[in-house]
Amino acid sequence: MDAAAPPDARPARPGQPLTATAPADAPDALAQLQRALGPGPFAQVFLFVSPAADCAALCRRAAHAFAPARVSGCTTSGELTGRGYDDGQIVAFALPAAGFEVAQLVIEDLDQLDPRQVIADLLRTRQNLGNRAAQKPNECAVLLVDGLSGQEDALMAALSGGLGPVPVIGGSAGDGGAFRQTLVHAQGKVLRNAAVLTLLRSQGRVRPFSLDHLRPTRARMVVTHADPAHRIVARINDEPAAEEYARLLGLRPELLSPFVFATHPVLVRVGGRHHARAIQSAEPDGSLIFFSAIAEGLILTLAESRDMAGHLSEELARLSRDGAPAAILGFDCFFRRLEAEGRQCGREISDILARHGVTGFSTYGEQVGAMHVNQTMTGLAFYPPGAAA
Repeated sequence: MDAAAPPDARPARPGQPLTATAPADAPDALAQLQRALGPGPFAQVFLFVSPAADCAALCRRAAHAFAPARVSGCTTSGELTGRGYDDGQIVAFALPAAGFEVAQLVIEDLDQLDPRQVIADLLRTRQNLGNRAAQKPNECAVLLVDGLSGQEDALMAALSGGLGPVPVIGGSAGDGGAFRQTLVHAQGKVLRNAAVLTLLRSQGRVRPFSLDHLRPTRARMVVTHADPAHRIVARINDEPAAEEYARLLGLRPELLSPFVFATHPVLVRVGGRHHARAIQSAEPDGSLIFFSAIAEGLILTLAESRDMAGHLSEELARLSRDGAPAAILGFDCFFRRLEAEGRQCGREISDILARHGVTGFSTYGEQVGAMHVNQTMTGLAFYPPGAAA
């Protein structure tokens, strides 16, 4: 790829986000990103890193290369670039200092989370940022979290107590579908079992969004035995979970696969809306492992898909109804990509994402508001100062 004209390059507007992409295996990948982004200065640079790259080495160097900007990000299960769905890339999403102020909160040891300490740290960080950025009135937050930590639900509950009305969107780090090791990074340090929350204050409007193409069917089931701490469902309708789930789909249990899980998720109803609960895997003992919170007594509803490409096109077009965003930061569930590719509409989805300038990565889960969800696309649309959103 020509670093001077990356495929996701768009005409730069002063103070608005900039994006760049470089191959993960390029020996000069960081230099390519620097050339494409330009001299800055930047308040924040997000780096979404393919597992094909040496994340630790890259992030150490990037923290120095982009200083004094904050640099943070995570590993991916695919990237969103100017080509739409992409693989083997390092994606940069940079916020110029002219339009943004940021503050960062690194939360380690998620399995020993102290909600009171998280809230206290968050309130202090928000206050300090507000004092520095009084002339930038639009506030939001971006959360990146270890996608195999299993702690996203507890983390979101804790953060909601300190964020108040501040909109938060986020994505869970991936590792290309291997499910072995997912990483987040901040200021040159690579972390597991951790999260990085970036608080943003902007001159221009920033619009959060969350979308999915799923709707409930009449097929319902009850979780009758589960291990919530490990997101394991052992029995559904008092039958082995994988066997009962397969029966409702009209399949034999041995035919369950990532594509089946991607095209037939289950939904739970929370706050008057249905939200997906993605299944990660079926285990030899007949249990199902989920990507988000699960509990005994929970009623699950089988979902069916609407036209994925048509729905995505309509929803992204809404973001441009009163003027196009300068940039869109997107976190798209890994299972959405599996479904698109399995249904032979991956190219069409890629074209839609590219046309709307969505930059980001494929996730192991998404965060929006106070919730951790699955099989959605969450994101932030950034508008020029003075534009409606």
